[in-house]
Amino acid sequence: VRELAQAGVPVGVFVAPVIPAITDHELETIMGAAHEAGASIISYTLVRLPHQVAPLFREWLEVHFPQRAAHVMSLIQQMRGGRDNDPRFGSRMRGEGQFAELLRQRFQLARKKLGFTSRDERPELRCDLFQAPTRPRPASPQGDLFGG
Repeated sequence: VRELAQAGVPVGVFVAPVIPAITDHELETIMGAAHEAGASIISYTLVRLPHQVAPLFREWLEVHFPQRAAHVMSLIQQMRGGRDNDPRFGSRMRGEGQFAELLRQRFQLARKKLGFTSRDERPELRCDLFQAPTRPRPASPQGDLFGG
C-alpha cells in the first residue's frame, strides 16, 4: 500500500471479511493503518456464507470460538434476514438490521474522520497510462498447443 501510494497510484483497501463479535472490533484500527500507509479509498464487507461455506464456517467457529459461536451466528442471521446468507444484491455485502447499521455508521464515521475519499470523489481511471503487453503472435490463430 505504502509503495504504491508513494508512487502516485491511488490505493484502496478492502476490509474483509468483517465477522461480528470476532473481527468487527478491529475495523477502525485497520482503517487507521490503511490511511497511515497512504490508502485513499476504503471499503468493507461482512462475512458471507454461501452454500457449502456455512457449515465449514460453523465448524471453524466451534473449534476456534466455542463460547462465542452461537452469538456470532445469531448476529450474522440478524443481518441476513434470519438466514446464514443473503445473496440479494445490495444487502449481501453489508447486511441489514441494527447491527449492520451500527457497523455502517462506525465505518462512515471513521472514513470521514480519517479523510478517505467517498465513492463520488474517487479518481478517474486513467486508461491512457496503460499499455497492452507485446508478445509475439503465434503462426496460427489456434496457437501451438503441444509445442511441436
